[in-house]
Amino acid sequence: MVTLIHTSADHNDDVNCCAFSSSCLATCSLDKTIRVYCLKNFTELPYSPLKGHTYAVHCCCFSPSGHVLASCSTDGTTMVWSTGDGRMLAVLEQPSGSPVRVCRFSPESMYLVSGAADGSAVLWNMQSLKLYRSGNVKDGSLVACAFSPNGNFFVTGSSGGDLTIWDDKMRCLYNEKAHDLGVTCCDISSQPISGDIVENESKLAVEDWSEDDVSAWLCEQDLADFVRLFKMNNIDGKELLNLTKESLTNELKIESLGLRSKVLQKIEELRMKMISVSVTIPDEFLCPITRELMKDPVIAADGYSYEKEAMENWLSSKRRSSPMTNLPLPSPILTPNRTLKMAISRWLETQQK
Repeated sequence: MVTLIHTSADHNDDVNCCAFSSSCLATCSLDKTIRVYCLKNFTELPYSPLKGHTYAVHCCCFSPSGHVLASCSTDGTTMVWSTGDGRMLAVLEQPSGSPVRVCRFSPESMYLVSGAADGSAVLWNMQSLKLYRSGNVKDGSLVACAFSPNGNFFVTGSSGGDLTIWDDKMRCLYNEKAHDLGVTCCDISSQPISGDIVENESKLAVEDWSEDDVSAWLCEQDLADFVRLFKMNNIDGKELLNLTKESLTNELKIESLGLRSKVLQKIEELRMKMISVSVTIPDEFLCPITRELMKDPVIAADGYSYEKEAMENWLSSKRRSSPMTNLPLPSPILTPNRTLKMAISRWLETQQK
């Protein structure tokens, strides 16, 4: 049985969004304010309401720790507040000046995403409180956003009906017209998808690609200059996976060694992604931080191996604890794990036969 616990009627206009932390409830409204309540007794905190936006506030969200609150508004800004005393910590201005409709923190509070009415998405670094990366969707206003549990990617939904998946460097991984009447909310499951489903989707996504699918992939990889060449040679998904240094040189006549290497690198990354979802990878080959197959494993001071870039990012965020044990790291030194790298290479070779 559902029981009404409390009703708050402090805003003097429509409430657009509400958000919970472990101890607080925040609401934001067309009245330009954000109100913050204590969950113990639903009394409004002394510093509430938060005032600073000059137009309607569309969305608010707490950082995972609950120490920081973000809000975004028609005024084209995303504001960051301290939940301890209500201080305004930063005013993050959308580069385009467009009304900001949605904001979300990454699971580790490293980033904050703000999505705007013109389709622009900005990834803010929460340590420097400065713009880190930005991107745009083709159609509609961004009104929904959700991070994956590990923070490696996030999804945005637009009023045009598009769902777009981005990685943590703001590269577009996937885009689909998901709904005819627009996306108003989205979320990502904390549970992994069935391996059989992923395997089938992976095969469909690459081996059964059409020439147009390959062209779209080239554009996503900053290889748009090769679209015409690949179409002239009827390169579909199956052909793409079979391309080699020799075929790029002799058949496609790509003379530049640098360009051939770049294309081959992207194809190899695609093959590795297919392997990573179509077979069971030995757990010791997976980075404990990203849960992805390691390319450049290093040993940290806690004795565990991690992907070099992931561990460097972990340390650069001023964390001096082990991702595995949560105990202090005695040293930030990372040592290449050449034995593990060779083992992963041998395993990959067996999978590609």
